[in-house]
Amino acid sequence: MAVPFFDENVYQMQLKNAEAKCPETVPSGDSSEVNETDVIPQGYIMKQLAIAVEAGKKFSSMKDLLVSSRSSSPIKERAGLTLSAMKSLVLREKEDKSILELSADEEVLSLLYSLFNAEGHNARRNIPAGSLTPTMATLPREIHGAPLESFVVKLSEIIGKFKTLRKMGLFWFKVVAELRRLWSQGKHVPGIPMDEIPDLHSCLLYQQLQVINCCISRKRRRIIATESLNAVIRELSSNVEASEGKLVVSPILYARVSSGELIPRLGADHPFDNLTMLETGELVFSPVTQEGPLLTEDLIKETEEFVIRTGSLGAGCSQLLSDMQAFKAANPGCILEDFVRWHSPPDWTENDLSDESKDASFGCGDPLSSRGHLSSRMKKEGNLWRELWETAKPLPAVSQTPLFDEDFAVEGILNALEDIPPSQLFEQLFLSLLGLGFVIAEATLSTDCNLSKLFYECKDYIVVTCQGNNNWSEKVDDLCQVYETMEMMLLNPEEVIKIIKQPEDTSTAAAGEPKGRFKRLTLYFGGKGKHLKKPLSKDHKNSEDNPSRQSFSSLFSRKPPRPEIAFPAEKLLQPEENDWTLV
Repeated sequence: MAVPFFDENVYQMQLKNAEAKCPETVPSGDSSEVNETDVIPQGYIMKQLAIAVEAGKKFSSMKDLLVSSRSSSPIKERAGLTLSAMKSLVLREKEDKSILELSADEEVLSLLYSLFNAEGHNARRNIPAGSLTPTMATLPREIHGAPLESFVVKLSEIIGKFKTLRKMGLFWFKVVAELRRLWSQGKHVPGIPMDEIPDLHSCLLYQQLQVINCCISRKRRRIIATESLNAVIRELSSNVEASEGKLVVSPILYARVSSGELIPRLGADHPFDNLTMLETGELVFSPVTQEGPLLTEDLIKETEEFVIRTGSLGAGCSQLLSDMQAFKAANPGCILEDFVRWHSPPDWTENDLSDESKDASFGCGDPLSSRGHLSSRMKKEGNLWRELWETAKPLPAVSQTPLFDEDFAVEGILNALEDIPPSQLFEQLFLSLLGLGFVIAEATLSTDCNLSKLFYECKDYIVVTCQGNNNWSEKVDDLCQVYETMEMMLLNPEEVIKIIKQPEDTSTAAAGEPKGRFKRLTLYFGGKGKHLKKPLSKDHKNSEDNPSRQSFSSLFSRKPPRPEIAFPAEKLLQPEENDWTLV
């Protein structure tokens, strides 16, 4: 008969074996080492991030996490450990303290290089070409994750391989420091589009990185536009000198005003639909305008609340004034009606040709009114557009005060990333990696007639739990369990099919057979906090009575639950209750 017996040497051996089965504390940064079984992120990485989500709720910011973790290891928070087990944890804690800062670790530097290496982001996982359909790739947007193979997804997988919150936090600060360096050098963040407005369907972290890249692109464009304007001014000056006061008239460089004087066009981009100015007959040119503000989901919410609270027009008024100034600089001799025809065509109505000929035959009417008229809202007394037009000065966009301060915006983002609440960061990383795993798995499992039904039930549960639900982290352990189910279907399809087809009740296992062939990964950080404690479910109790089915009883139910019902299961991230060994 098996007798429970604790031995410290056995415990140390188990600890070493467990560490040997999972990556080292500092994971490898070589993305080329991903083999076929690692096509999707491994389940233990999801568990690590899930624990980080729960444990991170105790801290207000990443800085607070690091300060709080200096004096004690998060592993010490485990309840119910024996004295001998605590001794081994002390040894590991001393090892932790020997790595005071990850910045001095060559492997960490290698990880950073891998993460920020633009060429590394071009190397995709071993996914069969054409296996991912556009429909499959929408899952990350549905659960508010990050696009496949993006910087955020790669970061998620790297951070999820660290075993302690402290190391996760230290690596995060190294990432933020590197983002600062890239910004100061005007280099784009790899794995993020270089010039796209924030995707509000993706996680906030991805949106913030999009803003950083957009700001870098905008600063580059402003430099080019300034150089272009200076070149035009130099060309105008050289034309005057070469012709000894006789200008070579070019509609691209000049416009003749009603007085007959030639005025240089500044900041003109291209002619607009052969439209001519009402008073001078000169071509209307579209000006180079200032780009609008880059707003992430949190800033949009703040702006809406500000407008509702104060009744302010927000940034719209400033943008309109800026456009008017740029239009005046590009179209000397223009009037408000010309601007309205370019900027807001619905507010201008052209007269019929019959009406024009009738007015001309009687020799009456204003020449402007014979061409058309403004809408009623534009004619109202005190109209904002007319007031702004009267105050607008001819000024190219590159010479105006920027509407959106890129330096201020990016500095605000980088400061926010340093002070981000740990749970908020880890939640975004968790969802990003969750989306990647399911999208890749769907390419294989959706075509398997035996497993597709169970897979789509898992996927539906993911979507229903995470979509538009700010409290989804309360079910983070269930999400881990569903991911494990999907991972097992992908890696061991034959065994899964066999177990699915088994009757609900089978004969009991032989005496002494180990329970839980697929054991949970032992926790290396985080404690048995209140968030991780739950009473065992009824299914789990039944599985202990029937060891032969324990390995999958909690993962594969004969009747998978509907999306709104949590998967019945034990807490996946619960550490072992004791360190007893059966001998």
